[in-house]
Amino acid sequence: MKTLFKFFLLFSLIITSQSALAQNNPDKIVETFFDNYVNAGASEALNQLYASNKWMSRATDAINSLKSKLEGLNEDFVGPFYGYELIVEKKLSQSFILRSYLVKYDRQPIRFTFQFYKPDNKWVVHSFQYDGNVGDEIEEAAKLYYLDLD
Repeated sequence: MKTLFKFFLLFSLIITSQSALAQNNPDKIVETFFDNYVNAGASEALNQLYASNKWMSRATDAINSLKSKLEGLNEDFVGPFYGYELIVEKKLSQSFILRSYLVKYDRQPIRFTFQFYKPDNKWVVHSFQYDGNVGDEIEEAAKLYYLDLD
């Protein structure tokens, strides 16, 4: 019986550590964020998102303001949430990544931008922001001076 108990204890520790490691990459962090966003709301999603970075506890006013604004993207204002798609990923280095996502609502698309930083061996969320200027940006990108006319 003790051997069986030790096996289950060891097995659960392995599973727990693998889950923790799985959470420690930008893909999984974003996936968890959107899962929390849909199922628990914007405030809880931001709480979990910023939990990876101990330095964020010093920015509680800014985070609370962000929570309040993000909660405003509710069904009454932008309609139902339909999902998200990666727009772009930019790597400054192996330790700093920016990912921008098109978040699909019935009324309009919203861009969510995450910055991830890996100071040692663990990814943390460096910043998060959102905006509704996706349409303006694509119009700007379509202008002639961005075309290679050679």
